[in-house]
Amino acid sequence: MMVPAALLMLGALTAVLAPRLLARAQWPEREPVVALWVWQCVVGAVLLCLGLSMLLSAAAAWQAVRGRLFAAAPRGVVDAYALGASGGPWAAGTALALAGGALWTAALLAREVLRTRAGRRAQSAELRERAPLLPGEDPTGARLVVLEGRRPESWWLPGAAPQLVVTTAALGRLKGSQLDAVLAHEQGHAAARHDWLLHCSRALAGGFPQVPVFAAFEAEMHRLVELAADDVASRRYGRLTIALALVGLNEDRGVFGPCSHPQAHVQQRVRRLLAAAPRLSATRRLRLTALATLVPAVPLLVAFVPGLSALA
Repeated sequence: MMVPAALLMLGALTAVLAPRLLARAQWPEREPVVALWVWQCVVGAVLLCLGLSMLLSAAAAWQAVRGRLFAAAPRGVVDAYALGASGGPWAAGTALALAGGALWTAALLAREVLRTRAGRRAQSAELRERAPLLPGEDPTGARLVVLEGRRPESWWLPGAAPQLVVTTAALGRLKGSQLDAVLAHEQGHAAARHDWLLHCSRALAGGFPQVPVFAAFEAEMHRLVELAADDVASRRYGRLTIALALVGLNEDRGVFGPCSHPQAHVQQRVRRLLAAAPRLSATRRLRLTALATLVPAVPLLVAFVPGLSALA
């Protein structure tokens, strides 16, 4: 039973230490896409630790599970894990607790998906009512939908026929290529499927609010996906253009005042765009990506080392 316990300890350490280490790092502001990948690998490693520990604990508690899990393995591999020697109530309780967590996570993800789909259907119905298709317009094609509105707003509605929605007030604020930059920003979200990252992070943080890595994962996903989409737009239309578009869309909301505001991240995004900090070198980006990819390999190594040692 040493391996399941080691996996649990590894998962707990990763869940506590990884958010602190990433919070101290300065490079995610400059490379949000790499930072998104690092966070996904960290969370994946934590979930992998828990999943592998659940399987091995169940194998230690119940002979039927052990027989299925090690059906194709030689006898020496099973003996190397010493599962039968110290199973009992501790192994069964651990397996059941982790299985309950897995079912709870799956239920939360399903609820998030269903809620999102319902919201999209409601938004689509409202758009069809307020901005019906014109004669000859392709209903499956991407659309730029203009709605009458006094507040400058724009948002991307994902789906089979993605749509960029802007209000007439926004059109009055956005000058030159700023509307194209906003469109490129929202297309960056759609191309990278940022909505799925947000759904997963929201479900994990909502289901396990006391786990630091999941709470930090949700907060960082909301921030980093916006930075990544800003970079997509700025590479096509320039940093100043997308910065001015952000100012135009948000200047009436108190975002840029001295007081704190729920959307204060917009001010930080504008400052980042205007600062134009250089990107990391290609070598460093590759090194960070490779190191992040190795993080989920650590629990796999811990789980498989006894079996591989027995085969050697």
